[in-house]
Amino acid sequence: MAIRLLPCLLLLVAALTAAADAESTTTSCPDSCGGMRIQYPFGIGAGCFRKGFEIVCDGGRPVLAGATAPIPVTHLSIRTAGVRVMLPVGWECFNASDEVRAWSDGDVRLNRDDADAYRVSSAHNQLVVLGCNTLGYIQGQRDEGNDYSFAYYTGCLSFCNDSGSAADGACAGVGCCRVDVPPGITDNKMNFRAYNHKERLGYSPCDYAFFVDRENYTFHTADLRMEINRTMPVWLDWAIRDNLTCDEAKKAQGYACVSSNSECHKSFNGPGYVCNCSMGYEGNPYVVDGCTDINECERQEYPCRGVCRNTLGSYECKCPSGFHSADPFKEPCNLKFPLGVVIASGAAGCLFIISVVVFVWLLRKEKRKTKEYFQKNGGPTLEKVTKIKLFKKEELMPILRSNNLIGEGGFGEVYKGLLGDEPVAVKKPKNVNLADQFTNEVIIQSRVMHKNIVKLIGCCLEVDIPILAYEFVPKGSLDDILHGSREPLDLDQRLDIAAQSARGLAYLHSDTITTILHGDIKPANILLSDDLVPKISDFGISRMITVDKKYTRNVIGAVSYVDPVYLQSGRLTSKSDVYSFGVVLLELITRKKVTDSNNLLRNFIDAYTKDKRVIELVDSEIATTENMELLHSLAGMIVECLDLNIDQRPEMIDVAENLRAMLKGSRSKTNEI
Repeated sequence: MAIRLLPCLLLLVAALTAAADAESTTTSCPDSCGGMRIQYPFGIGAGCFRKGFEIVCDGGRPVLAGATAPIPVTHLSIRTAGVRVMLPVGWECFNASDEVRAWSDGDVRLNRDDADAYRVSSAHNQLVVLGCNTLGYIQGQRDEGNDYSFAYYTGCLSFCNDSGSAADGACAGVGCCRVDVPPGITDNKMNFRAYNHKERLGYSPCDYAFFVDRENYTFHTADLRMEINRTMPVWLDWAIRDNLTCDEAKKAQGYACVSSNSECHKSFNGPGYVCNCSMGYEGNPYVVDGCTDINECERQEYPCRGVCRNTLGSYECKCPSGFHSADPFKEPCNLKFPLGVVIASGAAGCLFIISVVVFVWLLRKEKRKTKEYFQKNGGPTLEKVTKIKLFKKEELMPILRSNNLIGEGGFGEVYKGLLGDEPVAVKKPKNVNLADQFTNEVIIQSRVMHKNIVKLIGCCLEVDIPILAYEFVPKGSLDDILHGSREPLDLDQRLDIAAQSARGLAYLHSDTITTILHGDIKPANILLSDDLVPKISDFGISRMITVDKKYTRNVIGAVSYVDPVYLQSGRLTSKSDVYSFGVVLLELITRKKVTDSNNLLRNFIDAYTKDKRVIELVDSEIATTENMELLHSLAGMIVECLDLNIDQRPEMIDVAENLRAMLKGSRSKTNEI
């Protein structure tokens, strides 16, 4: 008997040991990086992760550690077994002799160790090839021992007849082509077979190939000259790949599904398995007691038309005493009426029918009004903007409650809420006369995508005054931080905020198909994330211009930050944004608000140009001896931005580069200390 029980005891000990290891691994380990939650089997630091799932926190940025190159992580999910990362683009560029002058296959091996955890998701990604006259393809899984060097080859051919062949939004073989990704891809390695480019160098000097999240990329003809160091968002599927089935893994040491109320499922991309919490439970199945009971009675997705009572892993739904229902999960509970009450209820039913008729009439009237609002607010035009979602009124109204209000001003009100799982900021303008600014803001923001510009998710046109939904930026505005909460900010943090804000403005001025001028740059329009990443907002009065077009109009904007030349002439240029940004930089280093009454601008310029004692105006938090030289350099650049001769002001791209260099120098100096 003892001999027969020994295998069972050994299996029990192995399971308890694996569970204890998983529990002890996660109790004292860092659980976040850059605002992203890190959960086991992922982890940061020795002993904190399962083999193949190490995360490195690199300067506040989560990075996959098992690849041949640093891969930034932007999203990590235990429930869906997915990781969203940024992978490099493969490219090759040509010279006038139609020869490849430089190239990169973007090669990244996602699995450097034998854990072999990651696969490129075939469900969420696509392979995109850009260029004129090129065949681009992927090569996946090296050294398979067959007739080829790789197990997977797939790609497509992109062709152009002339510079006008390709069209924005079209990726069907002219300038751009795309194909689905087969399951099982383990590497990011691109290759090309190029054809004649000699006559096409002016509008397509390079070829590109890359994986990308199919929901996160739309082709623009400007991409035929895209930055070669660009990275793209890509979804990876991960699994526990011990070369075991679920039944085999349950009997082996190191079984990953250690939480009670968890289940093992076969991986849907490549070999191995993943763990999920059982029905009625949620959490992390990879740690002991990680799956906890769901209270179905508190969630709308679990129906009950009677009295709901939560149970472990499920719930009960019954009618109260004196009521009945054929199925209380789907049908309401009704009173058990006597005959007299039934007759009386018939009369009440007639009144109810009349009420329904009136309600239907009112509902149709409301639908007509909703349609009129949609037409008036530019719905037919904005329907063609593919990057902006048009919300129904019912989707946004639950967010517009007084307890969700987070900001209010002359422009309107801002509310915080959720659309699905995504936190959003919903902007409800007050003034019906702002319709032109609303349409302008939607069209402009549909054309930009940059980490330092607030993302416009969508809008609702079915109301008298249109409503906008943006990504939620939790920290508030730079104006709040500088002059409201006065949160401590060292020099490096201020330089980083300034440098990233300048990059966002430089993108608007130089990297979009049509130059975009913001026109209202001020600290209140620079929002900050929890890790102080700035995002430029409020494009209501912004304008798109061509290089040779001069645009004049009535001056709008906060006067303290507006270019005096613009105030006098009414002509908005990129140098107008440079002036406003110079005022923002001044507030950043002095932590004083620029107003007409305090003469801060004049005092600062006088101090710099006459005796250069600007250090006396600088915020005491950063006015140290070690920072003196850097602050004088920064002051000089501010004075250049504020120059009344617009031709003497720098371009925003130069401001961004100078700030980046100052930040790099400051950090180097800090490290030396």
